[in-house]
Amino acid sequence: MHGHELASEWVRRWSHLITPGSTALDVACGAGRHLRWLRGLGHAVVGVDRSVEAVAACEGLGELLLADIEAGPWPLAGRQFGAVVVTHYLWRPLLPVIVQSVAPGGVLIYETFAQGNETVGRPARPEFLLQPGELLAACAPLRTVAYEDGFLQNPDRFVQRITAVRELPHAGSPPRHPLVPPPS
Repeated sequence: MHGHELASEWVRRWSHLITPGSTALDVACGAGRHLRWLRGLGHAVVGVDRSVEAVAACEGLGELLLADIEAGPWPLAGRQFGAVVVTHYLWRPLLPVIVQSVAPGGVLIYETFAQGNETVGRPARPEFLLQPGELLAACAPLRTVAYEDGFLQNPDRFVQRITAVRELPHAGSPPRHPLVPPPS
């Protein structure tokens, strides 16, 4: 169970796109490594996981929900968030709900395993591995800011990852989604 190690490089890389002070949802939050990261950036956090141990490990970080999101109803129906973070988790029937959970002006930061991972480790079952371009297609209602589909080392793994925003209506100049964080 992930919890006290650093937030994923992908989440750290794109967190600057989250509107300051907004609420961030971590889907399948585990022991809260991304909840801790996002809270440290000043965001209110909401975590959902089916593990009692995971939710207990996150005590005091923010709003926590114990729910089996694969077997039961989505516990956050009707709610949207300034950020939705998902790492190392895939349940295809939930992809549209996750995308719908991104508020106008919000960002989705998603990273999980892809086809090819079965050659280097776990997960190896096809139902837990994204097909080429699958995450990009699932996020079609959003504007993609960054997308990768390939191989990473240390540890060896095949991943797909996306950062996408639900743009606000705009007049005049187009919105700017910085590819690097502003200097501190």
